[in-house]
Amino acid sequence: MSTPERKKVSAIDFFCLGFGAIVGVGWAVSINGWMTNCGGPVPAGIGYLLCLIIMVPVALCYCELVPMMPVAGGGMAFAFRAFNEKVATISGWAAFGAFVFIIPWEAIQITDVLGYLIPALKAGNPLYTVLGSDVYLSTIIIGVVCSVAIFAINMRGLASAALLQKILCFFLIGCAIVGAIAALVGGTPGNLTPIYDVSDPTIYGPTADGLKEVSHSSMFGGCFAIVSQAAFFLSGFETIPQGVEDAGGDLKGVGKTVVLSVSMACIFYAILLFCFGYGYQWQAFAHLARPAAASMFPLIFPGTTGTVLFWILTIGAVAGLLTTWNGFFTASANLLMAMARGRLIPKVFAKQNANGVAVNGQLVCFLLSLAGPFVGANMIDPLTTFSAAAFMLSWCLTAWSLVLLRKNHPEMERPYKIPGGMATGLFAAILMTVVLVCAFIPVSPFYVGDMAVKMFIIWMAIGVIFFLVSGGQRKGLSEAELEEGVFGKKDA
Repeated sequence: MSTPERKKVSAIDFFCLGFGAIVGVGWAVSINGWMTNCGGPVPAGIGYLLCLIIMVPVALCYCELVPMMPVAGGGMAFAFRAFNEKVATISGWAAFGAFVFIIPWEAIQITDVLGYLIPALKAGNPLYTVLGSDVYLSTIIIGVVCSVAIFAINMRGLASAALLQKILCFFLIGCAIVGAIAALVGGTPGNLTPIYDVSDPTIYGPTADGLKEVSHSSMFGGCFAIVSQAAFFLSGFETIPQGVEDAGGDLKGVGKTVVLSVSMACIFYAILLFCFGYGYQWQAFAHLARPAAASMFPLIFPGTTGTVLFWILTIGAVAGLLTTWNGFFTASANLLMAMARGRLIPKVFAKQNANGVAVNGQLVCFLLSLAGPFVGANMIDPLTTFSAAAFMLSWCLTAWSLVLLRKNHPEMERPYKIPGGMATGLFAAILMTVVLVCAFIPVSPFYVGDMAVKMFIIWMAIGVIFFLVSGGQRKGLSEAELEEGVFGKKDA
């Protein structure tokens, strides 16, 4: 029985999928945190431009590998070919954890942002409290409704999800541009000063042990302080490999969208940091209610103008939140399906419907999405840092996969070859290895935090258990059948 032909997804759709998943809502709700954690908008903006040095070589690795192996699974499939099934499981499970825990992060964020915008949603007594964060019935209902809507769209297939992504992506870019221009019109250069300052601990917020402290004391350190968070806020380009099986004929073009989406995101963040820092005194910016990028405009432009700008930026923030939520929903389900097809995890997750939708993977994502509104806003930071650590591991293994494939399999067809070849791949692999190691060293400015380390260890242990449980299923398949599971049937 033949299956219905799936709608093909173009390179521009994949760019919107990747860029929209990267940018999301962070620019609106976290930008003041970036400023304070780095000692000002200038070092934070420079930091994101420096991230190009780290991220573009990694993205170039994907750019070459995606058209080489255009299958769902991305880094997992690359590691399977370059290393073995064990390393593929580590890469895939780390990426899946990073992906799938962004989904409840988005569900938490939308209820948190709407709670600030509509105070009545948090009126009265909360149902309960989690980690000091109050949870209300009204915000739970909103989160559940949004989760159901995202799930329903993604169950229709990647083409439907990509259409929504394209609309939301262009909308959020438009809103951000309006905000950047308005900030430049209403601001002054003095708002960017002091260029670097970490002398006021009150702007960093409380922790369990008192006031949060930064790990740097110079502008140079401030520029690099963004790296530990950038792994989270620049993630999203991996959604492109996860949907590449639905691509049209231009696989080379699809691969290039990975680099383009990462580069544009770094530049986008840097521009907004400079513009919003110019628009409002950055140390005062630290105390504004979320979304801070919107909250400053009624202060800059009293009256109707400020109110209109506030709502434009707020709507753009919500659109960005939905782009990330939508992008990672699809990617998470496809990655889980790809791992199950190769029997790296139990095969029950490999189920697809007639439209090629990863049914059980979608259900897992849906359940996690539903959980988000129930756990409260104070889970945002632990989820952020855990995902950052998991992304770093996946990117590191992908870069080394490219190096090994170029060395051991030079005969493989490469529709796109990265500039610099092996040298670029080695640079990306070594650099990501250093960043990954530093992320787990407490004295490092890149350290992701104790909670993230604990979550990471537990998550990877679960992956090992799944791998061992599915061992019997792997033994029942030949090497060729396992290859077919990961890479699909070869054309005759």
